[in-house]
Amino acid sequence: MGTARERILDAAEELITSGQVPPALDAVAAAAGVSKGGLLYHFDKQSLLRALVTRAVQRFDERLTAAAADGMMAAAWLRLSVPAPDERAMYRAIMSMMRLTTTGELDLPEEVGDAEQRWQRMLATELGDPVRARLVRLVGDGLFMAALTGPPPTSDEVEELLDHLGVRTAPGKARP
Repeated sequence: MGTARERILDAAEELITSGQVPPALDAVAAAAGVSKGGLLYHFDKQSLLRALVTRAVQRFDERLTAAAADGMMAAAWLRLSVPAPDERAMYRAIMSMMRLTTTGELDLPEEVGDAEQRWQRMLATELGDPVRARLVRLVGDGLFMAALTGPPPTSDEVEELLDHLGVRTAPGKARP
């Protein structure tokens, strides 16, 4: 079942995914099966939102780090930029959370900037060129936005981009 803290984060994540951004603390407490006081023992509104962003970054970081170990981070970055159908709601929720930064309801955790810098370094190391790495990052950002605002790019379109950018798509196999 997990700790109360994990249940609270899971409940808040589910509420956000269902469109409640930011989720009401009463709703989070009820969904997590804890009292509001129990929730407030672990989180206030700001720290809850920050913990959710940190958790999402950690999950993404785990996938990218594993791909980087295989020399496949650039391909993973672009593929992860287009959510699978079952991930679209979560990606939209992440975008909604990011909008809260413009209203001052959410200050992004330091881990976000640290992760972005780490990912950029990992891409630059893999691709051997910081400018090419930046290009791949920006293409991924564009894929992400396209997937959230309209019909998502198809997997064939993403693979075509990988090919065009000369990104390795299988361990040990460099693109021409």
